[in-house]
Amino acid sequence: MTSPSHPRYSLLALAIAQAFVFASSAHAQTADNVLPAVTVVSGSATSAGLAGVGSFSDTPLREVPASISVITHEQMQDRSIRSATDAVIYDASVQNSYNAVGLADMFAVRGYVLDFGSSYRKDGMPILAHSMIPMENKERFEILKGIAGLQSGIASAGGILNYVTKRPTDEPLRSVTLEASERGTMYGAVDLGGRSDDKRFGYRINAAAADIKSYVKGSNGDREFFAGAFDWRLSPKALLQVDFDYHHKSQLTVPGYQLLGPGNVIPTNVSAKTMLNNQPWSLPVTDDTNNLGMKFDYELNDSWRTSLQVNKFTLRRDDAVALSSGCGDITSGAAAPAGCASKFVGYNANGDYAVYDLRRDNDKRSVLSTQALLQGKFATGAIKHDLTIGAATANRRDSFADYLYLYKGISNIYNPVVLPATLGPTNPVSLRRKDDERSFFTQDILSLTDRLKLHAGLRYTQLERDQFNAAGTRTRHTDDGFVLPSAALVFSPQPNWSVYGSYAEGLEAGGEAPGGTSNADMVMDPTKSRQFEVGIKADISSDVSVAAALFHIKRTNEYINSGNTYGVAGDAIHRGLELSAQGKATRNLTVGASITALEATTEDTGDSKIEGQRVGNVPKYRSAIYMDYALPQMPAVKLNATWLYSSSKLFAPNRDLRKDIDGYHVLNVGAQYKTKVSGTKTTFRFGIDNVFDKFYWGDASNAFGGYLIPGAPRVFKLSAQFDF
Repeated sequence: MTSPSHPRYSLLALAIAQAFVFASSAHAQTADNVLPAVTVVSGSATSAGLAGVGSFSDTPLREVPASISVITHEQMQDRSIRSATDAVIYDASVQNSYNAVGLADMFAVRGYVLDFGSSYRKDGMPILAHSMIPMENKERFEILKGIAGLQSGIASAGGILNYVTKRPTDEPLRSVTLEASERGTMYGAVDLGGRSDDKRFGYRINAAAADIKSYVKGSNGDREFFAGAFDWRLSPKALLQVDFDYHHKSQLTVPGYQLLGPGNVIPTNVSAKTMLNNQPWSLPVTDDTNNLGMKFDYELNDSWRTSLQVNKFTLRRDDAVALSSGCGDITSGAAAPAGCASKFVGYNANGDYAVYDLRRDNDKRSVLSTQALLQGKFATGAIKHDLTIGAATANRRDSFADYLYLYKGISNIYNPVVLPATLGPTNPVSLRRKDDERSFFTQDILSLTDRLKLHAGLRYTQLERDQFNAAGTRTRHTDDGFVLPSAALVFSPQPNWSVYGSYAEGLEAGGEAPGGTSNADMVMDPTKSRQFEVGIKADISSDVSVAAALFHIKRTNEYINSGNTYGVAGDAIHRGLELSAQGKATRNLTVGASITALEATTEDTGDSKIEGQRVGNVPKYRSAIYMDYALPQMPAVKLNATWLYSSSKLFAPNRDLRKDIDGYHVLNVGAQYKTKVSGTKTTFRFGIDNVFDKFYWGDASNAFGGYLIPGAPRVFKLSAQFDF
């Protein structure tokens, strides 16, 4: 058992002590002038109110001509959500995309895989999602589904995920959470907030640490996190906000499965708890991230305001795994056949697979982004305007090495084999990618009548990108500009419901050729995507809201062709229907539902193998239905349950191989009990994920040559939250 003197616990103890000392000294400050405090929107007010995604920050969700869902801090606490993977299960339009244990959270929205460098945002600014994004300092988690060209410039056609940072609280906040889960994972977190006596200065401190014992035996690790957010009311009209965070995570990752050859059979009699990365020389994936953000808001007058925002995100990674990969007809003790690293074939029928030492050290990736906004309200005759004018930049730098990919021997998914190995040095690191993005945009929300609003926007994005090989030679140059229009009509026959129709164009970053292809690691040129959407949103009562949306999205199709080259051909067209509802059905019962029907196919490709075919890893139907029930006889006790459903999906790692993967049902349950312990408000929470311990394939991803990732087995969670 890890001792309390272990560095990860020392860091948490130090963070807690420093936070309490800092909080006490800040609270003791005084001044002559008392200025308005900065409020924090949380809980149910957010889910029924506003979202901070893009240019919709001042528009009620009911009137936004886009599909947006919000997971609040309160919901994250009640469901013990510690990662984005835990959060997205409540939105049926979001699914995992190679979410292997120990790696970063990877998602697809409306069937389109999100880009690591452009589709993940913190307070609206781009961050790199190559590593896990901590949730401890996030007030809410926003999902904008569909094309977000106007809001973000470059992003996936599926949408963007926005992590909203916690801000200082008006009242003193002192909260500690302790949790045990999986095979003995121990987790602790602290959340502190408050303001100085004069209300001009506010602080929010978050710290967390975990000793990770994953449900996959052997996938152990640790993580530490520390963050601070501060507000200074410089004057009644000027507000300066600063936030920073540091995150360290190290964990042995869990590879997925491939098919069994030669008949491409789905593996059976395997367990989600099996560790294929179980060699004595296996090393963890280690990520260290730093984030620094600043924002300055100034009210010019009652109608106009301006803001300046800057964010710097950096990542350093050591990547390593004893990779399981199929290489044709391998017999025990045989050498790897030629071309083994460049072609997906699958494991042998008896479960044999080749083991590779896959490593590269000292990846360094960063993105520096800025944004300036001018927002104001005015009228021209009978028409009211809500105008936003802005400019944004994003400078990305990626330095990394070619992967070391060395054959080490043969193991078996049913009978693992220990392979001796001596690890040598990895390849040298050099600058491999440089992106410079510049955008200018404007949006006007015109109130044509009391019931009819026109949203009209335009964004111009200029992208200059250089790619380099390991020798430092430039291999690809991109320099192009794109105009991204957006328009929508919102009609509100009654104050409590609206219908809308919208058209938007977006800009795809360009996919990266996977390892094993003839142009591995090359990033495709950016291309435009287009979307039509119609929807309806209504507040049936003050406690219940519903929404429905129909969408049609078209973007360039990227795939591996017959020459084993990653390229483009035709279009990937996704059409779907989204339904959602949430609110209080009765005084004691809160319910929610998210249902998505999606058809994803390829068209005009000129390749008979993929023309008109379903897109891989995209189920036709998904749903999430959840409830919270407060016992009338025991108001301090609340029960919750979540039922998740996914229909079958296609495993299509290349144009020549297509395999149907069964759908699944999963039930999660939980309970919470609020009481006082020695006068301290205390909330105990208990949860069981996958109650019936059902085995299912959560992912059928094309990533990294194509792997099947099992869903999590039955997992228990027990936590206690103390609010001082």
